[in-house]
Amino acid sequence: MEPILIVTNFPEKKLALRVAKRIVDDRLAACVNILNTCTSVYSWQGKTESAEEIPVLIKTQKQHYNQVEKVITAMHPYELPEIIAVSLDGGLPAYLRWIAHTTLPSDDNQ
Repeated sequence: MEPILIVTNFPEKKLALRVAKRIVDDRLAACVNILNTCTSVYSWQGKTESAEEIPVLIKTQKQHYNQVEKVITAMHPYELPEIIAVSLDGGLPAYLRWIAHTTLPSDDNQ
């Protein structure tokens, strides 16, 4: 069991919800938090830019990272979306087991 947190942003809440539903329905994540709008300030193509974005936190396992990345990049409108994976060194053991159990394929979850 190697739990991770994937952080990403979307330009609109409706798209964030569609991606979250797809990832959870496909059992690639146990939970996706869609946060309130924030302002991002970043450097892009030599200029300082800013944009209103929707932060998204995805709780999953390391083994699902590549599939989650593919879903995000396929559905994301940005040329270079933020997708960052953070290893979780600890947490409530029961919660971490829930992440592992929830992201098992349906056949293994019986």
